[in-house]
Amino acid sequence: MKSRICVLMLLCALAVPVQADTLIVLNKSDHEAAMVDPETLAVVAKLPTGKGPHEVAVTPDGRWAFVSNYGSFAVFREGERPQMQPGSTLTVLDLKAKKVHATYDLGEFRQPHGIVASRDGKLIWATCEGTQAVVELEAATGKILRHWKTGQNVSHMVVPTRDEKKLYVANIGSGSVTVIDRMTNSVKSIATGQGAEGIDVSPDGKEVWVANREMERPAGTITVIDVATDAIVTTFESGGQMPIRVKFTPNGKEVFVSNARSNSVTVFDAATHKLVATIEVGAVPVGIQMTPDGKRAFVANTNDNRVSVLDVLGRKVLRTFETGREPDGMAWAR
Repeated sequence: MKSRICVLMLLCALAVPVQADTLIVLNKSDHEAAMVDPETLAVVAKLPTGKGPHEVAVTPDGRWAFVSNYGSFAVFREGERPQMQPGSTLTVLDLKAKKVHATYDLGEFRQPHGIVASRDGKLIWATCEGTQAVVELEAATGKILRHWKTGQNVSHMVVPTRDEKKLYVANIGSGSVTVIDRMTNSVKSIATGQGAEGIDVSPDGKEVWVANREMERPAGTITVIDVATDAIVTTFESGGQMPIRVKFTPNGKEVFVSNARSNSVTVFDAATHKLVATIEVGAVPVGIQMTPDGKRAFVANTNDNRVSVLDVLGRKVLRTFETGREPDGMAWAR
């Protein structure tokens, strides 16, 4: 009898569906977030957002996604006039229920763009270009707890250090990175290069890499900042035109850079800063998202309306798929 009960318990356990990981892809010109099965690449749901959603952050438990409704779309699309309807909201998605949970109004803080969730899922940090600021919100309620003025033009993307004591903000218009000390509320800016936009922090928390678009030059640059001192370690060419996003592999050994104008992704050795590969992708690659195991990378080709799936070790495109018009910001939900 006891063995029969054990068998029944095992069968019941096996019958419970396992919650699969989800790739979130924002379609700027469709004003929506696509939930994608990362194994089959099928779009399992599309959820409405505000106008021109650009970036998305997911809480560590994989339950909630926060979308910045920046307001611009048709940004780089040939033959289409860029549209700008400055936003001031965040859309909160319930990923378990596959529905919109809430809309947070940021009030005076306009054009939210870069966005990230804290490691405990309780806080959200977002850049607000229209007010040259970064806001800190309570994730559960949308209450703005505090904000910092960057004093820089087009404060676009933000990343926290591993201990979350500091925030680094890339400012396109000023060609700089602003360092916000959350412990003291001090704010300072470091000149990096024209069009500083893409930014990521190394998994070990020691370095911040910044992509400088350098629109007037044939090739853009990458600047490396030492987190301990906030000093620039080095600056070198990105290997392509208009480097726009930077993403470390989960093991921290390599860095992937999307080059929007050369339709390529360049790969660098994180330790030596040497260019080790160039991967041709689609038209105007922007957003990059790594899988947690570091075996694949997703690259959003905004002008092709397609997302490329890269074999990280093999340095090649495995396949592409569609989610909607003008895919850009992406996030992974465990």
